[in-house]
Amino acid sequence: MASIFEKLWNLGPAAFILKAIVAAFIANAMLLAFILFRRAYRKRYFTRRDKRVFELRQNWDALISGKVPYTEWRNKTLDLQIVEAMALDALEASGPEESARLLKFLRNSGLIEKRICEARQFTGWRRLQALVALGCTRAPEGISALAEGLRDGDIEVRLAALRGLGRMASPQAGEEILASVAEMGLCIPALPLQNALIQCTAERPQILLPYIRHAESPFREVLGRVLGEVATPSLGPDLLQFAEDEIDELRAAAARGLSHTKVELALDVLSELGHDPTWFVRLRAIVSLGKLSDRRTIPTLLRGLTDANRLVRFRAAEGLVAFKTEMGPIFAAVIATRDRYGLHAYLTALENAHLRGMLEEELQASTNISEKEKGHLQSVLMTGALPTEDAAMTAEIPEHVAALR
Repeated sequence: MASIFEKLWNLGPAAFILKAIVAAFIANAMLLAFILFRRAYRKRYFTRRDKRVFELRQNWDALISGKVPYTEWRNKTLDLQIVEAMALDALEASGPEESARLLKFLRNSGLIEKRICEARQFTGWRRLQALVALGCTRAPEGISALAEGLRDGDIEVRLAALRGLGRMASPQAGEEILASVAEMGLCIPALPLQNALIQCTAERPQILLPYIRHAESPFREVLGRVLGEVATPSLGPDLLQFAEDEIDELRAAAARGLSHTKVELALDVLSELGHDPTWFVRLRAIVSLGKLSDRRTIPTLLRGLTDANRLVRFRAAEGLVAFKTEMGPIFAAVIATRDRYGLHAYLTALENAHLRGMLEEELQASTNISEKEKGHLQSVLMTGALPTEDAAMTAEIPEHVAALR
């Protein structure tokens, strides 16, 4: 009787097809078995992990305070991972007192030192994980290890270290970022670098000034955007040196920061920046002029109503609407600019501030204009359309408002 191998041999070329079918069936069966085994293993792992999380959560206060000896969970891989993850998650949402308590626990249990060692010794994904976790702790002793990561040759490691330093949100971390980029050049994408510096320098923006003066152009642009976000009143005099800088972001930063300084110091500079060729510099200047709330800014704000950029017009309108004591004369000056886009921006800002009724009452009660001119003003307010040339108004407008008429 012929064996199975002899029968396969007699099949000729069909034997190869049969062998391929059998091999594919075996491979599929092995793959299915692996998938089922993996699902069963992960189900068992997560069940065990959830059970252990519940057990640790019941004794969380005792565990954090040190009443539960660290040796009971420190030498168990699963428990160590769970406790660290729970502590870092709690650290993200805790207040000052709880943060100090959790940070003390992380120090006493050696978890911070463990992550510092891993950040310096490990490579690949394990080092990335250590750098990110170290940043989550916000422990000052981890800054040096994160700074070493900024000088690594792998871009992924540098980005992980940058995220970690950004989460520290401390001036010391900001100085490490600035020193590293000044030493190695702009070897990190600009957007994450900008975000990290904003978080780290918000408390002490003065540390940016020396680097802005001496950095190369690409880095200076990033620092200019950061300075525009974190500028404070204390920087007012220092920002004057950037009002005529060739970099747009630095002029915009100066315009934004000057809104916090003395009016006499800022008024002339902001008025000049209101004519800047770059639209967002003009925007920052107009916004800052509106925040000054000084009557001398009205002519510049009126010019802003005729700007080519829609955002500049709208911000200028908001600044004008803020002068509630002389809304009628300002409204007449807005109409006198003969710019329908500026008029629409002013009316929109008026509606948003819920001051339309106040302007109507002021126009109705005004004794400085004739009934005919009053009717023209009310008509423009109702229709939003500029009057014709032959219906031009001669309402009395204060000198500081009529400067552009």
